[in-house]
Amino acid sequence: MTETSSGGDRSFRRETERVVNEIAQELRTLDDGEAWFSGLTLARRQKVLQEAAGYAMQAHITAADGRAGVTRSGVKPTANPSVMICMDPPRYGFADLPADEHVKAFRVLVSTFAIADTHRRQTYCKSTCTHAWHHLPTPAEEE
Repeated sequence: MTETSSGGDRSFRRETERVVNEIAQELRTLDDGEAWFSGLTLARRQKVLQEAAGYAMQAHITAADGRAGVTRSGVKPTANPSVMICMDPPRYGFADLPADEHVKAFRVLVSTFAIADTHRRQTYCKSTCTHAWHHLPTPAEEE
């Protein structure tokens, strides 16, 4: 299978951004996000993990966010992605983990991002936010 053009890559990045933010804003369940993620090729899963790690970095996650994210993710605290996200500072090489760790890494990353991003939406971005990804329509609004 060949990779898509740069236009396809941009489209895939937007899709990734939307899925991750929908999970963070509880417009999509983590299990639904995992099903989407699991259906991707290995190369695409690695790209998603890189993107999600970038979102987590931009949200300025802390080790405390990591611990709360691990709890929320349902992944064992001793799993590699859990240990990585709880380090101070967190480690971000999730795309380099073995393929059998990718789903755990996705769950941990997205759950931790959700914790940190929710905090940002409720504090720094409250009422004045212009970030499009903080204003996703609910399913009822899209109808």
